Formats: sequence, C-alpha cells, structure tokens
Amino acid sequence: MPGPPASPASPTAPADDPPPAVRRRLRMITLVATFGGLLFGYDTGVINGALPYMKDDLGLTPFTEGLVTSSLLFGAALGALFGGRLSDRRGRRGNIMLLALVFFFGALGCTLAPNTEFMVVARFVLGLAVGGASVTVPVYLAEISPAEKRGGLVSRNELMIVVGQLAAFTFNAVIAGFGGESAGIWRWMLVIATLPAVVLWFGMLVMPESPRWLASQTRYSEALDVLRQVRSEQRARAELKEVTGLAVADERAKAGGWADLRQTPWIRRLVWVGIGIAICQQITGVNTIMYYGTQILTDAGFAADSALTANIANGVISVLAVFFGIWLLGRVDRRPMLMVGQIGTTCALLMIGVFSIVLPEGGGRAFGVLAMTVTFLAFQQGAISPVTWLMLAEIFPMRMRGFGMGVCGVVLWMVNFAIGLTFPVLVDAIGISATFFVFAVLGVAAIVFVERHVPETRGRSLETLQSELRTRYSKPADHPAPSPAS
Repeated sequence: MPGPPASPASPTAPADDPPPAVRRRLRMITLVATFGGLLFGYDTGVINGALPYMKDDLGLTPFTEGLVTSSLLFGAALGALFGGRLSDRRGRRGNIMLLALVFFFGALGCTLAPNTEFMVVARFVLGLAVGGASVTVPVYLAEISPAEKRGGLVSRNELMIVVGQLAAFTFNAVIAGFGGESAGIWRWMLVIATLPAVVLWFGMLVMPESPRWLASQTRYSEALDVLRQVRSEQRARAELKEVTGLAVADERAKAGGWADLRQTPWIRRLVWVGIGIAICQQITGVNTIMYYGTQILTDAGFAADSALTANIANGVISVLAVFFGIWLLGRVDRRPMLMVGQIGTTCALLMIGVFSIVLPEGGGRAFGVLAMTVTFLAFQQGAISPVTWLMLAEIFPMRMRGFGMGVCGVVLWMVNFAIGLTFPVLVDAIGISATFFVFAVLGVAAIVFVERHVPETRGRSLETLQSELRTRYSKPADHPAPSPAS
C-alpha cells in the first residue's frame, strides 16, 4: 500500500468566528481533559529519578529493576485495549473519570509499597490508567475539536505528557537535593501524582460528553447541546448533520470492534497501518531516555546528583519541542513531519552510540551524550509523538474509534514494555553503544514504513477523512456493491 504524496485538504464544515464564551469553554475542556496526559507523563517519568533510590530499599537486581519499570507498561497495554472498548461503550467522559480514580489509587499503592512484589502490582494498576488515558483522552479531544483546530488541540495532550515528565524530573531533583540519601525518599517522588488525579476527577464532573459518541448512541439532541458549547450555532447544526448521517450509516451496518476486523477488509488494513504507526513511535527507543535517562547520563560520565539535574534538560527540551510541534501541525502536513522526526531521531541514536565509543571518559563524553539525547528528544517530541497520537485518534471510523485506538495502544505499550524490560539487560550484556546502534537500525525500518504506508490526514473533518480512507484502503473486490453503511 504505497503512500502517495499528500493530497490537498478536503473541504469540511466552514470555519467561523465563535463567541468568546465558546472559545473559553473549548480551552477549559482541553485543559481539564489533558490532566490525563499530565498524569501519563508524571507516572512514566518519575521512575527515572526514583529508581536509583529504590534499589537499596527494595533490593532490586537488574532484572527486577526492569520489571518494576516495565510492569506499568504491561498494565498500560491492557489499559489501552479495555479503555478503548469501555470508552466506545460507556462514553469518553465517564471513562476518563474512572481512570482518574485508578490513577489516584495506583499512585498511592506505589508510594506505600513495602517490597518489590507489591511495587510491581501497584505499578501494573497504575499502568492500567496510563494506557486507558493514552487512548481515551486523544479521542475525546479529536471528537470535540473543530477540524481546523484538531491538530493543535489534540496535541495539547502530548504537551501535558511532556510537562508531566518535566515535572517528574524536576521534583525528583529537588526532593533528592533536600533529602540526600534519606531512606524512602523515592516515596515522596511518587506520591505527588495523586494531586493531579484529584483535579482530573473533579474537573471532568463538569465537562461534557463527546458529541460524536452521543450521536453514535442516537442521542442527537444532547450531541447538539454539546456542539453549541464549543461552536457557533450555525456551525453546530451543520456539523451535527454531517455526524448524524455517518452515525445512521454505522447503525445500519451493525458492526464495530472485532466484527469489523473480521468482516471489513479496508478497516483491517487501516488497523495494520495504525499498528505500524504505533510501533514506529516506540522503536525509536524514546522511553529508554524517559525511564533510564539518569542512568544513561551517569554511565556517560556524570555524577549521580549531576545526572539528576542534567536530566531536567531532557524534560525542558521535550516541552519546548512539543510547543514547536503544535505550531507546526497547523502549518505543515502530518506525514512529512513524521518522516523528518524519524530521520532526526535515527541520526541522534547513531551519534549516541558513536560518542560512547570514540570519546574518552570524562566531561567530553558526558556532555556529548547529553547533547545527543536533547537532539533526539527535540525530533521525537516535536514531530513523532504529537503526530502519532493525533493520527491514531483521527484515522478510525466513529463506530470503532475507541476500539481501533485501543488495539494500536496495546501494541504500542507492549513494545514499550519489551523495551523497558530489556534495556538494562541489553546494556549490561552488549554495552550502551551497541544497544543504541540496535535502535538506530530499527529507526531505518521505521523510515521505510512511514514513506510507504502512512496516509495524510490534515485538513479533513473526521467524517470526510473516514470516506477518504475507506476509498484508499478498499480494493474493488472488497466492495462490489458499495453502500453508505459499508
């Protein structure tokens, strides 16, 4: 399925100038919902600085160190699958509120963990919330956003993820600075995550449900009420008409979920493309830097305290890169951004491996590796990650958007799990240089996939995009007699 050059944007509902109250409401909905992304970022990033202090308290070995890190990722894989299905059945808003509770109790369990076994289980529970949020929040934002603002608004979730990671890196360094080598200092790092979970739960109490999910449940008057909160009256009615037509067609089809994968070849092909996009985002090895960045910098030559502080640079560049990525998403197509990001990260990974070999131990190697991790994150967080989560929220039909996102999320988190579990073992077995060379080779494979298979999605309404993708991924034999419900 070779990917043709990006085509011009298809027409969609006309943009207009909604009243200030409507714009404020849309901003507030985006802010509250993306606290799910903030929790995602904090809970995945906090282990970076907490892990070195856990080693002695919990008696971690290289294997159990990887298990503590990756148990969250295994939970996230299951959370993505069940979270996607649950949001299709029960609604996006209710699912986010449930996830806020799981975030709270998961973080509390990690904080109070008396031993390695309890920590692994608590991290797994926390992972259920991380995975569920990773697939539910982008879909919620995509379905409530106007087409021309969808890229920027959905990518605010990615911004909050990296803000959460930066907050984790910063709190880790501050707490370590005040607490020194005190026993249990890592517990203070972990417990902070309970606070945004409370904000998310109470905030979602007063947020609306996704208008597209309401339409899929034939609750059209409620869908119009929500659209009126975030559109002008004229735009709300025009958009509801488009959404309703597709919802009726989907209802006639009586399909969705696994039934679509078995019965509808074009959706099956589209899911494979989504899975490929998810894998490409993970095989860059981004989360080796998110989870083990402090140890990578220590191995490169930084002292332990200096590595914690230097790691804040990774968080800062991630936040700045996502700001730049959000700006770019409104001006350039998604597919070229993804290509540039993959090329940039692959080159940075290659240079980390080279510097670890050719530069002598000391400050030169330490700052060389830090410069390349910062460069890597600039491309990853400025291009690959925002486009990945945005595309996965866009490409699936309404009747199975949560499910399709969930399937891709399972694969994404399982690849993440495998990398988180094996990275310390790989470094111990073959060294850091060879490990990053492996990721560079995988990066080349990702570049080839994006070039050949990834479609362009910018500038279309979700309903127009669904029609385009159905045409692209269907073969004549798939639909000898196409109908609106196909």
